[in-house]
Amino acid sequence: MDLTVTLALGAALLALTVFSGWMGARPPDFRRGPRLVPYRFIMLMGAAGLIVVLVHLVNLMGVSTGPTRF
Repeated sequence: MDLTVTLALGAALLALTVFSGWMGARPPDFRRGPRLVPYRFIMLMGAAGLIVVLVHLVNLMGVSTGPTRF
């Protein structure tokens, strides 16, 4: 992936994580019933994907994050 695709994917994952965190933090509404979307799990998966994208972005900038080979 090049830099533009990485930045676009990072922005999308950041938006997904923030939105899911906002929806997951809302108080439950017992009149409407239980929530059917696991917003906190989606938030955690979005944050994990964002970390992977950030590491890829750092690798694109020239920093080696892999294991050293002797």
